[in-house]
Amino acid sequence: MKIALIGATGFVGATVLNELLSRGEGVTAIVRNPAKLTETSEKLHVIKADVTHIDELAAAVKDYDVVISAYNAGWADPTLYEDFIAGSTAIQEGVKKAGVKRLLVIGGAGSLYTPDGRQLVDTPEFPDDWKTGASAARDYLNILKEEKELDWTFISPAPEMHQGLPRERKGTYRIGTDYPVADESGRSWITVDDLAVAIVDEALHPKHRKQRFTVGY
Repeated sequence: MKIALIGATGFVGATVLNELLSRGEGVTAIVRNPAKLTETSEKLHVIKADVTHIDELAAAVKDYDVVISAYNAGWADPTLYEDFIAGSTAIQEGVKKAGVKRLLVIGGAGSLYTPDGRQLVDTPEFPDDWKTGASAARDYLNILKEEKELDWTFISPAPEMHQGLPRERKGTYRIGTDYPVADESGRSWITVDDLAVAIVDEALHPKHRKQRFTVGY
C-alpha cells in the first residue's frame, strides 16, 4: 500500500509516522520544510510540498492509495480558524485532483457530543486556549460530511489526549462514533501512541468509510 502522510513533523503526525515505520510500512512524508523531519528509514520517502497549494499537493500524492492528514495550521496562528479551514479544504481538493480516493483526517475531540446533545467545544468546561482550533476542526468535519467523491474518514481522539500525558503504547483501544469513549471511572482519554495505532489500523484496514469515529481506553 502506498501511504502519504501530511503533518509528519507534528505531535500526532510524528507518532503516526513512527507507528507506520514500526510496522514495516513504506510511507511518504509530505512536508513544507524537510529539515524539521528527523526520522530516517529506508521505508521513508520525503517530498517537499506546500499542502495548501492544490496543484502542488495533487502532484505529490498522485498514484497513492491513501492520504493521512495530520494538518494543523499552528496553535499560535493568529488566524488559526481561517487557515485551518483553508488548508483542510485545499488538502481535500488536492487529494481529489490527484485521483486518490481514500483520505483520513485527524481532527479534534471538540465535535464529540455530551449526553445532553451539546458538542464539547460548546460547553463552558472546554478550555478557551483550544476553542478556536477545535471550532475549526468541528466546522471542517461538517464540510467533509458533504464530500461525495472521496472515501473519507475523520478521526477524533479522546477529549484527554495531549502532550502532558505519559507516552505509552498499549496497542489497545475502544471505538466510538459521536460520543467520547470513557473508561470505568468515567475518564475519556488515550495516549498519542495508541491514537496512532488506531489511525494506522484504519488506514490499513478501513472500517469507517465516510464517517467519523473516536477512540479511547
